Amino acid sequence: MVRPPSPRPLPPVVLMLLLLLLLLLLPPSPLPLAAGDPLPTESRLMNSCLQARRKCQADPICSAAYHHLDSCTSSISTPLPSEEPSVPADCLEAAQQLRNSSLIGCMCHRRMKNQVACLDIYWTVHRARSLGNYELDVSPYEDTVTSKPWKMNLSKLNMLKPDSDLCLKFAMLCTLNDKCDRLRKAYGEACSGPHCQRHVCLRQLLTFFEKAAEPHAQGLLLCPCAPNDRGCGERRRNTIAPSCALPPVAPNCLELRRLCFSDPLCRSRLVDFQAHCHPMDILGTCATEQSRCLRAYLGLIGTAMTPNFVSNVNTSVALSCTCRGSGNLQEECEQLEGFFSHNPCLTEAIAAKMRFHSQLFYQDWPHPTFAVMAHQNENRALRSQPWAPSLFSCTLPLILLLSLW
Repeated sequence: MVRPPSPRPLPPVVLMLLLLLLLLLLPPSPLPLAAGDPLPTESRLMNSCLQARRKCQADPICSAAYHHLDSCTSSISTPLPSEEPSVPADCLEAAQQLRNSSLIGCMCHRRMKNQVACLDIYWTVHRARSLGNYELDVSPYEDTVTSKPWKMNLSKLNMLKPDSDLCLKFAMLCTLNDKCDRLRKAYGEACSGPHCQRHVCLRQLLTFFEKAAEPHAQGLLLCPCAPNDRGCGERRRNTIAPSCALPPVAPNCLELRRLCFSDPLCRSRLVDFQAHCHPMDILGTCATEQSRCLRAYLGLIGTAMTPNFVSNVNTSVALSCTCRGSGNLQEECEQLEGFFSHNPCLTEAIAAKMRFHSQLFYQDWPHPTFAVMAHQNENRALRSQPWAPSLFSCTLPLILLLSLW
């Protein structure tokens, strides 16, 4: 009897393509991480405005141009988007001389030392449109993403009632963390009492949301509540102590923005928020990922543009201001107010974070103490898909080779 010929082995190139195709189709790693897993660290500033300023001081031409521009921007009022400031020709010349210096591309970081000094340098160069390449949606902050795990020990929450709301549980997690607890008590003391000083309260709030671990800060502010749990919603809304932190009488939103623009830190946080939470079209396509939008949103808390939840029964947020009395700037005022109250990018980012927080307490984790990486859904319209062309380029030659084999 004639034996059938044994199948020929696949060539090495086909085996390599099969292996590559398999690696491309593997699912991403799960969210929970072991405590010892290596994690990417935050990159350092590539071109800090403080470093750029020191370089500029070493160059007589650059140093003279910067000093002249500094005197120009201190004498010119900060323009609003609807205004066109008149700028002297000598100031324009000074700005032109700095275009090729490292100052033009310098950046700052939210948690850096001497942050205000860094931002002062940034806005000296970029404050007025006519003095440089001023664009409202260009953030002065370097766009870095931290990927540090949040270590939690949920067993310590056993002291709470099993049916305690999640806002109470996140508050307890903050209390159990020394740094979070210390920072929270500091702003709690500054923002309490019938004679609290609003500027002191805001400064302590800003310190908390800047120095507390991001998962703790987001957990306190963006804790999910059941629709009918008004007590939980009230606890969430009172996180920032609105009775002291927010103005007693709502000012005009444009005046609030004008006040914010006069402060380099507040101006930077507002521009950062506009850059990362900006809907680019009527379909709600967002400028950047949800994690960046939330970080920018929390960065506003403690500034003149501090937003908050509008009620105890939903997750809508808004500025504490009004558009009454805006005159012929009514449309511009409503656009500013709507950037908070009717912003689909911000709304979905908050909802996604609350869903993630809810899942933390309703999953069976392998051990009560673990590290969790918050996985924010990226903007599908902007997320690059490098695997798509690779997958096609690998599959097509594979099919041709197998058809010829």
